Formats: sequence, structure tokens, C-alpha cells
Amino acid sequence: MRAIVLHAPKDIRLEDRPEPVAGPGEVLVRVASVGVCGSDLPRMLVKGAWKMPLITGHEFSGHIEALGEGVSGWETGELVAVAPLVPCYACDQCQTGNFSRCRDYDYFGSRRDGAYAEYVAVPVGNLLKAPQHVDPRAIAMTDPASIAIHAIWKAGGLRIGQTGGVVGCGPIGLFAIQWMRLMGASEVIAVDVSEEKLALAREAGATITVLSADLPSLKTKADVVIEAVGIDPTINAAVMLAGPGGHVAFIGIPVPDVKLSNASFQYFLRQEISLHGSWNSFSAPFPGPQWTTTLEKFGTGELKWEFMISHDLDLAELPGIFERFDKKDLHFSKVLFRP
Repeated sequence: MRAIVLHAPKDIRLEDRPEPVAGPGEVLVRVASVGVCGSDLPRMLVKGAWKMPLITGHEFSGHIEALGEGVSGWETGELVAVAPLVPCYACDQCQTGNFSRCRDYDYFGSRRDGAYAEYVAVPVGNLLKAPQHVDPRAIAMTDPASIAIHAIWKAGGLRIGQTGGVVGCGPIGLFAIQWMRLMGASEVIAVDVSEEKLALAREAGATITVLSADLPSLKTKADVVIEAVGIDPTINAAVMLAGPGGHVAFIGIPVPDVKLSNASFQYFLRQEISLHGSWNSFSAPFPGPQWTTTLEKFGTGELKWEFMISHDLDLAELPGIFERFDKKDLHFSKVLFRP
């Protein structure tokens, strides 16, 4: 099969690899669509994966190709979503249903071979039944949509009539905007450095869009803020966007050290703002209502996704696209590949 193999940071190769076999309790999934996650950029260009060489990629959908020994309740040809984290089920965090905090997890595309490939062998516990009428490209975006709702829930959720805020209007931020509106937010403030991203935010349902440079002059504050970038300016901006007694959840994964300014620290201290870490998207029963709710809303059409796809490419184009990511000469939103 064709597969993208990471040998070292920036050493990304399209190779022929043996097709995996579904072992006991597994199914073989033929990958229909696989997306680039923001975490793939530092993994493949800067830090490397947990082990290498490795087939990367973890945001994917596919059709069941074959059933392993002992598998029942699934049919070949069925469209499925796949949760990328494989919990140990034994640690204290798994035992309390906090699977995102599993102490000994495995993970497609960073610790085990992932989905930048034609086929993946998947434990049956990581499969979710997708609405069969939905485009597989949408199902491949279940992970980022679930990450967005997980963060909002970590921050306490929104009530009807409240104001939401999103800093960083990539795909996770765009899903966060939609979730906030579905939860009843009367206003959603979207912040980004790009006018193109703010246009997408308006399409997602943002009612107030602000360029980062203009944020200090904004008078409106948010009850719940999602930070989806992970750099100093956006982290500080998210803190300052919250209103008194508000909540800020951080999704963006920093690469360099993070500095919170004295002004930001004084503000969240004096305004009694709560800051929340949000990691992955999983809860009990695994993989959690974050995933099942996302699939339900894709099925009803309430959760929009197609407007944020900027690239839908053959897998062979992936190394060249990552070269452009590295050179920062590519304007993109959601990038998908077809193995």
C-alpha cells in the first residue's frame, strides 16, 4: 500500500509499505479521507514522532475492509470514524473515565502507524458508527470537532444568551464557534490575524470578528473563551477577552516557552477568571459523548464542515504540501488527503 512515512523531522517520504492485517479484536479500515492536524506540523517538521520511522496521520475516516477474529456487530463496507487514542484502560485516569489523561496510551500517527496510508488496522473499541449518508470527509473531521466541544465543556459550557469567544479560526476554532451557537450563545467573538480566516468565522456563525491588532479596542467581553493557537500573543489575548468571572480553555499546543504578561496575570487574578487546560477529546463511555454528539450533528447537517476545506489532495502530494507548510507560503484552512 501507499503510505507517508516520517523518518525524521522534515524527512517525509511516500513509500510502499505492507498492508496491515486485522488481528483479533481489530478491523482493517480502508482510509477514505485523512486530515492534517495542527499537531502534525511540529511533529513532522520540528520535533519528530514518539518513534520513527512511522506512518503519521490520525484524523481519518474509512470503510471496513475486513474483520479480525472475534469481531461482531460490524460489517464490511461500513463507513466509520476512528478515535485515534488507544487507552490502556488500567491506569487511575482510565478507571475514572478520563481517557484523555491516560498515563500509558497508544496513539495513531504518533506512537503507532497512522492513517496517511491506504489501510489501518484498528481495535474495535476505537470504531464509531458514522451516519452512512454523510460524506467521509466530514467524518474525517470528527476529531477536531470533538476537541472543540471537549474544550467548551471543560470550561463549563455556555448558557443560552451568553457570549462566546474564539481566538484562532483554524478548523478547531471554526467548530468551536458553531458549537457555541448551537449551545445558544447570542454572540460569538472571533479573533484572528487573517481576514480570510475571519471570513470563515462569519460563515461558521461568529457575530463579531476582530483582527488581533484591533482587539485592545474591543469593549465586548466573553463568558467562555477558547484559545486554539498556542503562542504568546493568542494566549494573552484569550485571557484579556474573558469577562469578569469568565472561563478560558486552552487547546493550542505551544512549541516554545509561553509567557503570560503581568497585565494578563493581573487581569485574570482581579477579575477571577478561571483558566482551563483541555487535552484531546475523550471521556466515558470511550470515546465519549464528544464523539457521538459530533457524529449526530454531522448526520443532521447542523454542524457545517465543507466550507473550511481548502485542500483535498492525493496522498502523493503530502510531502510537497509539508514543504510549503515549512516555508510558510501556503494559505490554508483544512487540508485533507485521499490515500
